Amino acid sequence: MHYSEIKTCDIADGLGVRTTLFVSGCRNHCKGCFQPETWDFENGPVFDEKVWEEVLDSLVPDYVQGLTLLGGDPFEEENQRDLIPFMREFKKRFPDVEDSKGQKHASKNVWAFTGYMFEDLLPGGKKYTEYTYELLSYVDILVDGPFIEEQKNLALKFRGSENQRLIDMNEYRRSGNIVTILGS
Repeated sequence: MHYSEIKTCDIADGLGVRTTLFVSGCRNHCKGCFQPETWDFENGPVFDEKVWEEVLDSLVPDYVQGLTLLGGDPFEEENQRDLIPFMREFKKRFPDVEDSKGQKHASKNVWAFTGYMFEDLLPGGKKYTEYTYELLSYVDILVDGPFIEEQKNLALKFRGSENQRLIDMNEYRRSGNIVTILGS
């Protein structure tokens, strides 16, 4: 897998200070996409173990709240497969913690952006692979849906068009219901 960019101390792509990984490769080709160069699966350097270490090291400070995956699209089939070993290492280094009430929470949360609908990532969906369930298991907030230029709204938080949702994946795993956050 290639990546287009890595941003540390990013505050635009999720709540709090984050490290953001822009993977390369996207088949959606949304009209008005803010990063069409990321459509190319070979855009940018290879995301190898040396780069993994840089990303993981950037997440260590307490002020960094988490990791954001976007692109391109992390849920393209090839990217799902290639992200799994990295995300396993991420979770090993930043495991869930238990609060005083016995509830588990991510020590570093994960946001993921996809141009596909969440339903496309479920079994039987057009982007479901043998890796999708595991990749989604690491995600706390999923921003789904293609960017639709005609629904562009600069007032929205963490998304570009009104059709996109911010899905609380922890609530989905608990209840089986799609629950959105931040008024999406």
